Amino acid sequence: MSFIKKNKTIFLILLLVANQNNSSAQGTWERLNSPTTENLNAVYFVDSLCGWAAGNSGVIIHTSNGGNDWVMQDSKTENNILDIFFLNHNIGWAVSWEVMNYPFGTYVLKTTDGGLNWNSSPFPEENIFSQCILFQDSLDGWMGGKPYPIVRTTDGGISWTEAVIDSSTYSTYPVYDIKFFNSKFGYASGGVFDCCGIMWRTTNGGNYWFVSDTPNISIDAFYQLFVIDSMNVIGVGGDFEPLGLGVELARTSNGGITWEFNYIGIEGAAWDIDFRTSREAWASLRGNANLIYSSDSGINWTQVQTPDSALIFNITFPDSLHGFGIGTDGTIIKYKPDISSVQNEKEFIPEKIVLYQNYPNPFNSTTKIKFEIPLSPPLLKRESEAGGFVTLKVYDILGTEVATLVDEELAVGSYEIDFVAEKLSSGIYFYTLSVSDFISSKKMILLR
Repeated sequence: MSFIKKNKTIFLILLLVANQNNSSAQGTWERLNSPTTENLNAVYFVDSLCGWAAGNSGVIIHTSNGGNDWVMQDSKTENNILDIFFLNHNIGWAVSWEVMNYPFGTYVLKTTDGGLNWNSSPFPEENIFSQCILFQDSLDGWMGGKPYPIVRTTDGGISWTEAVIDSSTYSTYPVYDIKFFNSKFGYASGGVFDCCGIMWRTTNGGNYWFVSDTPNISIDAFYQLFVIDSMNVIGVGGDFEPLGLGVELARTSNGGITWEFNYIGIEGAAWDIDFRTSREAWASLRGNANLIYSSDSGINWTQVQTPDSALIFNITFPDSLHGFGIGTDGTIIKYKPDISSVQNEKEFIPEKIVLYQNYPNPFNSTTKIKFEIPLSPPLLKRESEAGGFVTLKVYDILGTEVATLVDEELAVGSYEIDFVAEKLSSGIYFYTLSVSDFISSKKMILLR
């Protein structure tokens, strides 16, 4: 590690001459009015209208009209809040640290009424500092942090237990982010700055986690993940020092068994990543008042200055037309799509198979599921030829099939299917798209 650190300046010079994507952005960002000047650390939207942001000094703010107005909520804590997650419009959690008064450690906040009331409970052990939180349903949830990298609850956050992780050299390093593809497959990212960037994976619903080991580690920590499909995941991180290596990407195409790492020649460290469409990705930078975006699924990246040169920590796209970011001094920014690019997106021939998140989600009775079928390799077919045999099925939380929406040959193009769930009860469901060897699955929530 010491040899690599001493030569960071040389590596950066080489990286800065690398080719970058020079295409124009697909939209712009505008700054919104904010009810706080505290740093905001996390943002979460359950749909394009309803979202929350949380930050220092216990600040939690909420919007119900797409960011036009934000109201303060009483979190009943003055501790810094590091992450926030909502399962639906009512049930949500946030994670905070107590570092000023004994007992020190993690406190978990929970609401069941959209944040009108928050309750706080301490992690059962002292000096455990978790920094990310997510839930798969109202009971099963996860946090990542240190010195326990991954902890789990099966009772909605009342109690927590340390996850079982293999005995790799790096198994106890800090975790910054956890993402699940479905009920079985999950990933985590983390590491230590200027030391190592590490990935974790589970294939059995989190009962056991595997840790990436040499040569599947990098120099700098990875802070966020985006799960593209069953095999493909991208992580972001890097070195935010002025003469550091800059933004780093991690990629896997085999479900996290092996990873490829690449510094992209942009100063700063990527703190978060989300995809607006199947091809357009955005990332926020630490140590650099810019966002970066890619129009080719994260291969090439271009920098865009943030409104008022604000530092943005966290970004999210609840759908392809709406995006939000938060950062220092209460900054809130909103994505403004370019109308012509929206129209062009409807006319393109898909480059790869993509399954989108259903909308609305959560939904009551009816929701829309969109997917795209590309030309088959070697990309010599005519548009009118079939793209492949396609199945789209819906399953309940136990894996029982409850609906078949598509089961036929389809031509290349974009498709949108209405799923009507009149006879199903409220709960979590999964929809799975299968095309030849490709399988992708996403979660949706039915609320009545």
